[in-house]
This record gives sequence, C-alpha cells and structure tokens, in this order.
Amino acid sequence: MIAVEGLKVEFGVKPLFSDVNFVINERDRIALVGKNGAGKSTLLKILCGLEKPTEGLVAVPTDTTIGYLPQVMILQDETTVRQEAQKAFADIQKMAERISKMERQLSERTDYESEDYMMLVERFTAEHERYQMLGAEGYEAEIERTLMGLGFERTDFDRPTSEFSGGWRMRIELAKILLRRPDVLLLDEPTNHLDIESIQWLEQLLATWSGAVVLVSHDRAFINNVSNRTLEISCGHVIDYKVKYNEYVVLRQERREQQLRAYENQQKEIADMRQFIERFRYQATKAVQVQQKVKQLEKIVPIEVDEVDNSAMHLKFPPCLRSGDYPVICDEVAKSYAHKVFDHVNLTIKRGEKVAFVGKNGEGKSTLVKCIMGEIPFDGNLKIGHNVQIGYFAQNQAQLLDESLTVFQTIDNVARGDIRLRINDILGAFMFGGEASEKRVKVLSGGERSRLAMIRLLLEPVNLLILDEPTNHLDMASKDVLKEAIKAFDGTAIIVSHDREFLDGLVTKVYAFGDGKVKEHLGGIYDFLQSKQISELSQLGAAKKTSTSSSSSSSGSSGSSGSSSSSSSSSSSGSSGSSSSSSLSGSTDSNSMAGATGGSSDYAQRKEQQKQLKKAERAVEDSEKKISKMEQRLKELDTLLCDPKNASDMTLVTEYTDTKRALDEEVERWEKLSEELEELTL
Repeated sequence: MIAVEGLKVEFGVKPLFSDVNFVINERDRIALVGKNGAGKSTLLKILCGLEKPTEGLVAVPTDTTIGYLPQVMILQDETTVRQEAQKAFADIQKMAERISKMERQLSERTDYESEDYMMLVERFTAEHERYQMLGAEGYEAEIERTLMGLGFERTDFDRPTSEFSGGWRMRIELAKILLRRPDVLLLDEPTNHLDIESIQWLEQLLATWSGAVVLVSHDRAFINNVSNRTLEISCGHVIDYKVKYNEYVVLRQERREQQLRAYENQQKEIADMRQFIERFRYQATKAVQVQQKVKQLEKIVPIEVDEVDNSAMHLKFPPCLRSGDYPVICDEVAKSYAHKVFDHVNLTIKRGEKVAFVGKNGEGKSTLVKCIMGEIPFDGNLKIGHNVQIGYFAQNQAQLLDESLTVFQTIDNVARGDIRLRINDILGAFMFGGEASEKRVKVLSGGERSRLAMIRLLLEPVNLLILDEPTNHLDMASKDVLKEAIKAFDGTAIIVSHDREFLDGLVTKVYAFGDGKVKEHLGGIYDFLQSKQISELSQLGAAKKTSTSSSSSSSGSSGSSGSSSSSSSSSSSGSSGSSSSSSLSGSTDSNSMAGATGGSSDYAQRKEQQKQLKKAERAVEDSEKKISKMEQRLKELDTLLCDPKNASDMTLVTEYTDTKRALDEEVERWEKLSEELEELTL
C-alpha cells in the first residue's frame, strides 16, 4: 500500500535516520518503536505527507486514504460532539446531495428519449449504487457505536465540544478518523487519553481493521495485542521485525548480543591491524603488507551498538517514617456535584499495600483521591492514619514548580545523600539527558513539567504515594524506572491508571469505579479484567439498563428526576423521588375528590404546596446549572494553566481562585436547597 525507499531525514549535522526502506502492506499491524527522539513521530508525519524527507521517496497509490492522529492537535469548539463526528462523513453527505439533485432533475425533465437524459440516468444509478455499497444510510448508527466505544454517553452527543477537556476532545478526533475508515491508520500515542475499557474496545476494533495500522504507543499491552510486525528506529536506521512486540523484545536482545560480539571482534581486528602497522611501518620488506593493512583499515565500516537502556537503573525512595497500620479508611463516603459521583464507599487500605483505582473517565477516581487529600468536601467518614506523609502526583502538580530554576537545579534541591551523585542518570532515565537538564522550567512543555514533578516526588520522603495517571507522559524506559521504584517502596501506594502493563505485577488489589459505586477486587489487574469479562460485563450492562429505565419512569411520574439524582446518596434520592411521586399523585386524587365534595380549602392548600414544590425544584436546577458552568470553567482554566506560557499569568490564577471559592459557596447553597426540596416532598 505504501512503499518507502531510501528515506533520509536531517535536522542537524547527524541524520535522524537514513537509508530507510520498507513497505506497508494491507492488514499490517505495525508497532513503531525506538527511544524518545529517535524519530517515530517524524516518520509518521512523513508517511501522511505533513513533512518532507531530506532524501528518498514515499510512494502512496492515488486511491489510498490515510488517517493520522497526532499527539497534539488544534481542536474545534463551535460544534456539538455529534456534529463534529458527522464531519467524518462529509464526502458521503456531499454524495447524498448530488444524488438528491439528480433525482430532482429526473423528475422535472420530460426529454426521456434524449441521450443527455439517458446519461443522467446512468450517472444517477452508478452514484446511488455506490452510496448503498458504502453503507451510507447507517452512518448515524456507526457514529453512535464509535463514540460509545470511546467512552461517551448518549447524553454527551448534543453537548458542545467546548465543554469537554482536551483528552475527551482528542477522543472525538480519534472517532472521526476511525469513522472515515481509511486504508492506512497512523496513530501517535492513541491510548494517552483512554481508560482501560476504551483501550480494550480500540484493541478489538484494530484487530478487525480491514486496512493497515502503524502506531506509536508506550502501552506495552496495547501494542502487543494489536501488532503483528515491529519497526524499530535504532542508530539512525529502521530494522524490520516480522513479529509482534513481545517477540520483538526477545529478538532485539539476541540481536544486541550479536552486535556486541561483532563489535568486540571488530575492535580486536582494528587493534591488531594498527599494531601491525605501527610495528612494521618503517621496515622496507613489510611496506606492501603495511599498505594493505592501511587500506583495509580505511574500508572498515564501524559497527554501531544500541545504547544501553537506562531502565536498568535502580531508583529507591528515601527512608521515611513508619505510618499507622491503616493509612486510609473510608466509611460510607459519598460525593455529589450536580449529580451523584459515588456513595456508600467503604474501603480500608493497609500499610504497604499497592492498590489501583480503575474505571471509566468521569466515574470518580480522581474525585475520591481529592477527598483523601482533603481538597474537597464530602459526606461520610474518611480517616487518614497515624504518621501518614502523603506524596501526591496530579497533572496540576507541575504548576507548582519554580520556573526560574533549571531542570537540574529543581532535582538537586530535593536530592539527599548518595542520590545527588546520580542526578544526571535519573534525569536521563526520564528523558532529560544532556543539554535538556539545563533548560529552565519556564520553557518546558506541560508533559515535560509533569515528568519533572514525578522525579521530585520520587526523591521526597513519604509513606503514602497517590499517583493520578503517572504514566501519560513517560516512555517505556521511564515507566520501568518508576514501576521498579514503587515495587521497592516500603510504604503504601494508590495508583490511578489505565495502563495495564504498568499495573501488572505492581498492585495486589483493584478498586473498580462505576455506576456510582466502588467495588473491591482482590488480585492483580489481569485477575480483575478476567473476572470482569467472565462474570460482570453483562451484569453491568443490565444494571445500566435498569438504572436508565427507572430514572426515565421517575422523570415521567414526578417531573423532578434532575433534583432527585442530585442527592448525596442513592437511598435518599430514591426515597425523595418516590415521596415526590406519591405526593403529586395523591394531590391529583384529592383535588378531584375535593371538587366533588366542595372541599375548596383543601384544594387551595394543596395547590400552594404544589407551587412551592415547583419553585424549589427550579431553584435546585438553577443551582446545578451554575455548578456545572463553574466546574467547566475550572477545567478550562486548568488546561490554560498547564500551558507554560500561561503558568505565571496572575489573571488566570486569580480567576481560578475566585471561581473555586464561588463553586464551594454554590455547592453549599445547593445542599441547603436540596434539603428544603426533600422536606417539601416528604
């Protein structure tokens, strides 16, 4: 499908890669691997035509379509999720318009015997058959399947894209690419913004993809499950392995051992030649042999050996105080905003345990972490154990770094003891090697700041680690360093992550978030996934259907489903909804009886109660809308403040602080209004 011949790319004195030759065939599932900076993203951009190589040729047939998902892109804000996804079918929509236009012409014209009319009939027939072959009439259903597979709910389809975070908007772009069904898919880190269930859905989709796939990913499990071929960029060349990723790792190790042996033999041969030349340089009887050795030496092409991977480096957390036996205990913890996030959360985390928080985005993983950190109010009891020292990593932690310092100074300030002698090695393992260690924090990207904040956390003396999506900006080598450090960590760790390979062998307990509940699963991440697929997926689906039907019936009977769903616990919500329903139905019956018996005073009283009830419901709904708008603005400000150029913008910082305070006040007001509404419905 795509042929690459003699490709060479130069950005400086040394080529990024050269003499690259390979062919992408139909049904190829290619994992593109290599160190950070090796040129993976550059090669993807060349394949899709966004960049031009210094030399060489990329041959793409004219009828071959290419879909490309970059790591970062400019996203649109003026459409809804459904409208944005429909752009994938722009060609089909134009085709439908052409067919409709020809259909009108055929109905209006009367020159049935003319040659022009017959040609119009032929064009209409051919275009209509092509339209049906493309399955265009069912594209709305395809849009829904794809968006829901990537984690969207039906209620999200008509929301503006501007209401979603950058990660969710990247999912919309991925959906558009998948819906176009291109012949070749080029995906650069597609799993960075997906949860475990969405990653599994994408794996299954790519496994049945009719075209070719080339992907860059630091998620080992994902690329191994998808790939059947591996292209490695190493030492400025591309090596083609006709195997999936796990098999490539074994072959690469064997190849490197062969490289080392060949390199050692070549160095011995070079040393022998030089020794011979030096020994017999001035002997006339050996002049011919010396000249032969000199020519042989000049013709030798040095064997390159892959650089040693820094992931072999060991990193340990510094010693810390021993915490109590139970660092975190949750007893009937609940949290609601404009809707219920979770309730009846009961969990106990023991000292030394490594646990994972998993679930779809938006199910409350980060919210519970914030409850544990004491950053937001909640209902129920949450106890932090004796002598617990928390080390917390979240995306916004990167904003707290001192922008005036260099990368090296930032780490040097927190390093203690022998670790200070290995700062450069640690920085290299986290992609800050060489000149990058001298960069100022203020010029770093959001991803680079996140990695730097992670290194700082690794060097601080804590006994409870809370890591919220720690692997999003790390390559495989860096993830190995982090994983090994957490495994060797004496304290307790809570890890919010969708990276199965990272969690595998690291955690011994999984807390699954979903449908407003938190369920405990003993065992590792793959034990959890296996049990879920065997016994729980259908149950979850049934639970969702039941929940949907019950909420719709509640809405139909009482007209106040929005307010009832907002209560802080499901039990109170249920009682409130039922009371409201019975109260209203009771008033209807009584009103008819009052009309028959002449009880006008009872009727007026119930009429006034009904009026107060509707007023209270409107007040709750208005408060919920205000909360939703403020939460959305906080997300937007978070995104803006993650950008290095905005990190020190005091206007944005002040707005963030004011909005946060206003949100807390509005949440308190909403709680009071909800209590008043419940009293009216009792």
